[in-house]
Amino acid sequence: MSITVQNITKTFGTQKALDNVSFTINKGEVVGFLGPNGAGKSTMMRILTTYYQADSGNASVNEFDVLNAANDVQRSIGYLPEHNPLYLEMYVKEYLAFNADVYKVDKSKINDVIEQTGLTPEAHKKIGLLSKGYRQRVGLAAALLHNPDVLILDEPTTGLDPNQLIEIRKLIREIGKEKTILLSTHIMKEVEAVCDRVIIINKGKLVADKKLEELRTEEEQIIEVEFDYRVEEQLLHQLPNVSKVKNTGGFVYEITFSTSKDMRPSVFDFAHDNKLKTLQLSRKNKNLESLFTELTA
Repeated sequence: MSITVQNITKTFGTQKALDNVSFTINKGEVVGFLGPNGAGKSTMMRILTTYYQADSGNASVNEFDVLNAANDVQRSIGYLPEHNPLYLEMYVKEYLAFNADVYKVDKSKINDVIEQTGLTPEAHKKIGLLSKGYRQRVGLAAALLHNPDVLILDEPTTGLDPNQLIEIRKLIREIGKEKTILLSTHIMKEVEAVCDRVIIINKGKLVADKKLEELRTEEEQIIEVEFDYRVEEQLLHQLPNVSKVKNTGGFVYEITFSTSKDMRPSVFDFAHDNKLKTLQLSRKNKNLESLFTELTA
């Protein structure tokens, strides 16, 4: 396993940031790490990168224990934190040379990562003169410089414009062909675009661990319907294959069905039989966004 987390708990004062969290990530996986603000994502990443120590539990990266083999863990990972710490007065190559000295990496690797991250047109500039997108590329280049097996990226696309988003996502997909990546983000489309799997935590607890392919093929659908009159939820539960009914306001209901069969005709027939008018009727396949909302609302 590239990353193993077993029963990790971390508390700050009276707040439990992580509560008995466990998961594993296999070599070569690109995993999205999701959760609301304050869910514990950054805390977990800082434990895996040895910046924090857990109160209890165990974690390892490339089979190196994060507590007892911190130096080996740091050599095994490339880390891009949410607030990318860069020396703005340094030139791109100067900054990467500084990082090469830290990791004791041959300076010949600098041009390799500059090319890999698409920095060539800006490599002669000071970092302070670069756009946000290119600064993120500099952070990625620094994280890749020592050729780590695992990349840990905390909100790597924060503050980027749409064009920069596309460029960084493409870069992450390319890097993910060779390395294990744990990617924290608030952007659902980003996970769906670049990840193989998603782990969701909420209030410090792991609430979901799914492959994206499983989510896409899951035999579940949500029908949103608006009637002209309020309906008892218990009555809607009598429809076939219903697993959940939720009144979202007024006379609008979300009905979750555990079947891939289109259930809109059944809902329409229900309205007709109960002398109700159907003002709107639409089907929503369960996607990452709806799963996230369901588990963290």
